[in-house]
Amino acid sequence: SVAKAYDVAKKNPERLVLGGDSLVVCGGHRFNKAASETEAAEHLRFFSGKTLELYSAAAIVQGNSCEWSTVSVAKLRVRQLSSGFIQTYLRSEWPEVSHCAGVFRFEALGVQLFERVDGDCFVVLGMPLIEVLGALRSLRVLQS
Repeated sequence: SVAKAYDVAKKNPERLVLGGDSLVVCGGHRFNKAASETEAAEHLRFFSGKTLELYSAAAIVQGNSCEWSTVSVAKLRVRQLSSGFIQTYLRSEWPEVSHCAGVFRFEALGVQLFERVDGDCFVVLGMPLIEVLGALRSLRVLQS
């Protein structure tokens, strides 16, 4: 999230820039975004019946200075997924989920992957929004 914000801040040094990123860890393995529908199916088969840790990071940068950053985590228990469900799910959600950590959009059909979620819903949606809003108030961008 910090690197992404710095990339934008180079072109806009006078502005506050918010950067964000997400990462999925499951069974001790880090998962990047799926590069293909085949790889997405492999990820989903691996996730089936396991708990994902979804890390959502945010940073606020201005010029060459990181003014604030945070990382939050949510734990999502994936239900047992049948091969038929995975195929149908990807037929409906690909390529949109190719841009998503964990091969899901929680606000769409991805919510069907899970039987339990522990953590902030905004973290699951991809941005620790409550913390970001608090930081923006501390930086006097938003009114307290």
